[in-house]
Amino acid sequence: MGSPLFRVKDIDKLISDSEDPERRLKKTLGWVSLTSLGIGAVIGSGIFTVIGTAIAGEKLDFSSILNAPLLEYLIHHAASFGRPGAGPAIALSFILVAVACGFAALCYAELASMIPIAGSAYTYTYVTMGELIAWIIGWDLILEYAVSNMAVSVGFSAHLVGLLDWFGIMPDLRWITPAYLPGGLTDLQGNTLYQPGWHFGFNIPALVVVMLLTVVLVRGIRESARTNNIMVLLKIGAILVFVGFTAHLVQPANWHPFVPNGWQGVLTGGSIIFFTYIGFDSVSTAAEECKDPQRDLPIGIIATLVGCSVLYIAVAVILTGLVPWQSLLDDAAPVVNVLKRLHLEGVRLVVLLGALIGMVSSLLVFQLGQARVWFAMSRDGLLPKLFSRVHPRFRTPDFSTWAAGFLVGIPAGLLDIGTLADLSNIGTLFAFALVAMSVLILRYRQPDRVRHFRAPGGVLAPVVTILTCGLLMMGLSITNWICFFAWLSIGLVIYFGYSRNRSILGLEQAP
Repeated sequence: MGSPLFRVKDIDKLISDSEDPERRLKKTLGWVSLTSLGIGAVIGSGIFTVIGTAIAGEKLDFSSILNAPLLEYLIHHAASFGRPGAGPAIALSFILVAVACGFAALCYAELASMIPIAGSAYTYTYVTMGELIAWIIGWDLILEYAVSNMAVSVGFSAHLVGLLDWFGIMPDLRWITPAYLPGGLTDLQGNTLYQPGWHFGFNIPALVVVMLLTVVLVRGIRESARTNNIMVLLKIGAILVFVGFTAHLVQPANWHPFVPNGWQGVLTGGSIIFFTYIGFDSVSTAAEECKDPQRDLPIGIIATLVGCSVLYIAVAVILTGLVPWQSLLDDAAPVVNVLKRLHLEGVRLVVLLGALIGMVSSLLVFQLGQARVWFAMSRDGLLPKLFSRVHPRFRTPDFSTWAAGFLVGIPAGLLDIGTLADLSNIGTLFAFALVAMSVLILRYRQPDRVRHFRAPGGVLAPVVTILTCGLLMMGLSITNWICFFAWLSIGLVIYFGYSRNRSILGLEQAP
């Protein structure tokens, strides 16, 4: 690969450069804090929101094929079909995604222990596949983290309204509703509140929560981690309350038929709920702030995935046993609404609070990860230097953190983007596949390099990661593929117009 587009960074130099006093981050995190950061990112709005769509599916009028899963279109070439739900087999969907993410987690753990540098998949591809691919994956990670947090902040606002409703308070809709509602807005009785399209309004809670967390993140990683640890304990407690207080109400008849839409439903359900697993990779973005990254990063990544998988499967099994799975159609808050239907108001309040706390901690970790990706790209010259500025007192990338806050907060206030979880999914699956490829490349090129953690099974983990990520990507809609390639095209314009000529690696290698 002699082309400048595929120039790679040297791992040893990359690590030594990270110790530059002007751009060195403060090392304060251990494996407990890393695991808590991971769980904080993973258990967010997904388990409380998109699980309903994954169970019941979407009944859409497909006059256009754009909302069809790509795999289904390629198989049937049909212009009219729905997105079948998994039904009670959503538990199998969670297991399928957990397996896919498990192999990906092993790949992340191997690379994170070898290359303890901020940037996650962006950094790993820079040392294996070259600058162009690194730029693509960095640009992709910006999409993943930003869109995911936009969706989470919108979910936070919706659950905050639910909490106010529990207390009998209804705020002015203009200040809790996005300005753009493509499907309009109806109340619980089906009355139309807003017609589809633009209207006068702004989702203030979505903006406020993002900006408050931005202040916390700028003040320091240790303070952010302590705040997150408390929130993680509270939201795990809320999930355990839901499982413990509703298990005796399960009706086994609701689990029959267990796989109502066959394996197609299980796969589509997996593609939808993949959003709920996004976040364990964000552990690796805090690598430079870890005290013993070679040991603690693998522990944090794997412990995050195992713990969250157990909690997710428990919620899925209980939820589908409480009510007929078809009743969850078009339910944006299935867990909370099922509790309301069962008149478990005390448990509902606990779950509402847990959901809100879960979303806040998820926002915190993803905002942290997004700023670190921008920081790493700027340090390499691919983004303006301002993005790699470190606060002289707090030793955090303050400008990147503020920029990430405004990038997420303002669109979340304006747009109804809770439905963009799939767009975040496709970006993440793409990143996972490239990380797995990076493992294979480094094993071939540098087999003797010390690996403090090595994914077991030879090439099994990276190969299975690539295959399962590809399969899940095929379960996403054609619209998401179009948006994904449009985003990458914008990134390529920026790379060739700005980043390529300002790359520090390119300037060092210039004759």
